[in-house]
Amino acid sequence: MSKSDLFKGRHFEQEIIVLWVRWYLRYMLSYRDTAEMMAERGLSISHTTILRWVQRYASEFDKCWSRFATPAGTSWRVDETYIRIRGNWAYLYRAVDTLGKTIDFRLSPRRNVASAKAFFRQAVRSQRRSPDTITLDGYAASHRAVGELQGQGRLPRLTKLRSSKYLNNLIEQDHRNVKSRLGTMLGMKSFASTAITIRGVELMHRIRKGQFDLRTLATQGQTTSKIWAAVLAA
Repeated sequence: MSKSDLFKGRHFEQEIIVLWVRWYLRYMLSYRDTAEMMAERGLSISHTTILRWVQRYASEFDKCWSRFATPAGTSWRVDETYIRIRGNWAYLYRAVDTLGKTIDFRLSPRRNVASAKAFFRQAVRSQRRSPDTITLDGYAASHRAVGELQGQGRLPRLTKLRSSKYLNNLIEQDHRNVKSRLGTMLGMKSFASTAITIRGVELMHRIRKGQFDLRTLATQGQTTSKIWAAVLAA
């Protein structure tokens, strides 16, 4: 989708939409907080409009930035954490490498072998290569998922599987950075909207960790707004 199509028909300019969507995803703000901040700047926008912007653009922004993503390492630390959506638990599968770079994430309504296998398949596709090592906690379903994928040829037989609570402290710490942002949001209303919001939050987390190579865009020394404009226009 071209930049002109992405913002076509919007009442507000691209720069305003991008600014407030990324501020909402990055900082501990509610939709009402962002609406009040905009009102102080003479912009009358309802909190529901900002909500719609987040739902419309978070995934699109992730697609634009992902064109410049750098590959993570091949030693994966994998774990899942809990997200409450309208009174029900959902499970956020996540993986980082030994340097803490995000490998991938996936929200699932269930925590079982099938969900773990879906996450690993997605992570291999996104990284375009298989891991050399996978470190898990003691949860049996995730271990079984890796074994079944190796048996099906979806993961190499040489991929080393190990269980270490100590080594997985890295991914557990990384969970906190994402969940601290999600925790200030006033309740998740649906699985689909939560998945989109998490995608935006994870994007901001990856940007903070420097997981994108923008050298071809010549953005060094530019403001954040100009960097975003260059990425979206590329």
